[in-house]
Amino acid sequence: MNVEKRDGRGAVGQRAPRSGGRTTARTMRDTATTAADRREGTRARGAREYPTEGSAALRPAERPRVAPPAAPRLRVAPPPPIRVPRAPFVGLILVLVVGGVLGILAVNTKINENAFRLEKLQQQQAKLDVDEQELKKEIAEQKAPGNLTANARKLGLVESADPAYIRLPDGRTIGVPHPAEGAPTGVGQQGNGG
Repeated sequence: MNVEKRDGRGAVGQRAPRSGGRTTARTMRDTATTAADRREGTRARGAREYPTEGSAALRPAERPRVAPPAAPRLRVAPPPPIRVPRAPFVGLILVLVVGGVLGILAVNTKINENAFRLEKLQQQQAKLDVDEQELKKEIAEQKAPGNLTANARKLGLVESADPAYIRLPDGRTIGVPHPAEGAPTGVGQQGNGG
């Protein structure tokens, strides 16, 4: 900031003296007018006023402190107790306990029922396994060459001496087919008489 602007002077070329920034004339004029303004300004801003002698501040006079009137000490009151009805809470707990017990009972009953059903199915599976083994054994016996010939004779089949063959790619017959010779046993000819 310029000295001219600070002093409020508009004169060109005049400078303020460098002794603290104030001139003597201005200091005297300001002292008379601003002392009262300063008192009012400091009071308005909440600052304390100290007695002065020249430019030195004197020790402030001690004022007797007046104790404020004793007010009753305030304390925080505890919140009022909250009363919650217990009947709905107890009812809810009872419903949950009874529902849980009934649920566990239903699950146990279903598990036992499934265990009985599983045991019955396992017994049925064991019986079917035995039946399967017996049928496989019977099939193996029927496949034996001696049993196959005996069963064929029971059905009235006669053994052929010279068989003829048919070649599949062209359908040509190899050999001469002859009827089988032999007396049928008569067991396989059912329904001829009548």
